Amino acid sequence: MADAIEPKEDFKSLPKEERLNRMRHSAAHVLAEAMVELMPDAELGIGPPIDTGFYYDFRLPRSLTPEDLVWLDARMRKSMKGKHRFVMSSLSKAEAQQKWAGQPFKLDLLADLEEGSVTQCSHAEFTDLCRGGHVGNTSQIGAFKLMSIAGAYWRGSEKNPQLQRVYGALFETAEELAEYEHQLEEARRRDHRRIGKELKIFDLIENIGPGHVIWLPNGATIRRELVRWIEDLEIERGYQHVITPNVGKRELYERSGHWDHYQESMYPVMERDGEEYCLRPMNCPHHIMVFESELHSYRELPIRIAELGNMHRWEKSGQVTGMSRVRIMTLNDAHIFCANEAMVEAEVEGVLALMEHVYGTLGLKNYRYRLSLGDPENKEKYVDNPPMWEMGESLLRRVLDRVGLEYFEAKDEAAFYGPKIDVQFQTAAGKDETLVTVQVDFHLPAQFELEYIGEDGARHQPIIVHRGVLSTMERMVALLIEEYEGNFPLWLSPVQAVVIPIADRHIEYAEEVARQLSTAKLRVDVDSRGERMNAKIRDAQLRKVPYMLVVGDREAEAQAAALRIRGGGDVGSVPVTEILSRLRKERDEKSLTLWG
Repeated sequence: MADAIEPKEDFKSLPKEERLNRMRHSAAHVLAEAMVELMPDAELGIGPPIDTGFYYDFRLPRSLTPEDLVWLDARMRKSMKGKHRFVMSSLSKAEAQQKWAGQPFKLDLLADLEEGSVTQCSHAEFTDLCRGGHVGNTSQIGAFKLMSIAGAYWRGSEKNPQLQRVYGALFETAEELAEYEHQLEEARRRDHRRIGKELKIFDLIENIGPGHVIWLPNGATIRRELVRWIEDLEIERGYQHVITPNVGKRELYERSGHWDHYQESMYPVMERDGEEYCLRPMNCPHHIMVFESELHSYRELPIRIAELGNMHRWEKSGQVTGMSRVRIMTLNDAHIFCANEAMVEAEVEGVLALMEHVYGTLGLKNYRYRLSLGDPENKEKYVDNPPMWEMGESLLRRVLDRVGLEYFEAKDEAAFYGPKIDVQFQTAAGKDETLVTVQVDFHLPAQFELEYIGEDGARHQPIIVHRGVLSTMERMVALLIEEYEGNFPLWLSPVQAVVIPIADRHIEYAEEVARQLSTAKLRVDVDSRGERMNAKIRDAQLRKVPYMLVVGDREAEAQAAALRIRGGGDVGSVPVTEILSRLRKERDEKSLTLWG
């Protein structure tokens, strides 16, 4: 017999975050109640609160439709108006197994529970297996909207049955919900997957596989400009670039610890003639091998080894997203081998300065720094070496405080071998994502028994700083597409100008203008199609080309072009020599504005 559990606190007095969690959890229960009424044979999965609302997983006798969402939404609102109390109760494991005998997923959850820890929650005529955390009654659930239907594997494993997931958005007030919906609309408008397809930047081809990005010519151009730029910046700052293989022996990753910590996210091992190889999930073991290949003196340190290195992660096919989450990625990576803590601090400070320069040049502002710490209690996730963690965390905190960058701390977000500074960007969808990191590492030098000859002639162990700046090329370009809405600044635009002849007799002059611009290595097209001039201008605008140079009889006679700017600005007739000079200056200065 179930025993009722009385609530211990007043819902309205709780902090807002807790109130929201309870609203969202309660809404999931009300959604399940409505689903059981719509489809009595529904098999119930789980229904947790999430950052923007809630979801519930079901196995159903048929596929859900948008019309079903409308019905479920209305049924949920009816339950909310009923002001049904949420009542928690406890029961024995045997009672619970009998109660949910027809619900295989509930029985699966019960198998993991110990006797005495089984609880359920009831409202109206509906009961669900539940640990608790609800509003007082259904009328206290906030403003919500059912948003979408998706597929999801039970417990997140592809080996388990696939369920149908219903997502809902929920906030405390209607105004907050409306603001969230506006943010979603903004995200859809800026979505790099749509813009990237329209601008022919990248493609994902089923026969090649999910998460394997194809850089089309326009995307390859953007990537090439970024690569050349960051490599030049690194060379100016004393980095040495290497190119290392995409594979390594399994033993290499066992020694580094990546095998133990990342095995589930690695591609399957390749085995032949008794040898086992892995596609590398990280570049650091390879750079460590470069350092280890010869014995260095303290006079050489710091040694900064950099690479645009490919990494491979076996993301689940349902989790890959455009270019922002992929299986093969090229990381702007570097590892700095230092002699002591003072040198580490100087190098971390230099990396932060480089980041600020890069993000400022790109016009990125919506980011913040996070000091990601370990958890001394979690011996399975993190290397068990408390003095090492204390030393690394204190070092990074000192640097952040000294340079004056605002940051926040987050426990249990570190790398398995050490603390790090994460650069957290907010995407167009409002999600907080880690773009790049700076990590201090005392662990891998010990694992690989790295040494250098110190000033005293003895052998010493170096310290490694792991760092990225541009992130992976895939994620950075995805971010830039959304930040710019496809309107790349001149230096990154795949096509920087298009020359548009008014009539066929002007094609020869248009090609001459294009040749003049091309001498300055500007990327120029001539639109010689038999379309009307306005149609050509419109097409160039849709392609988000920064400049359109319209030429006719008067322009040819004056050695000029009628200049139009992306977005509709009409400058008028401008000598080609002036256009060339202004565009070259704008490109070389990496200006974020056009014709400034």
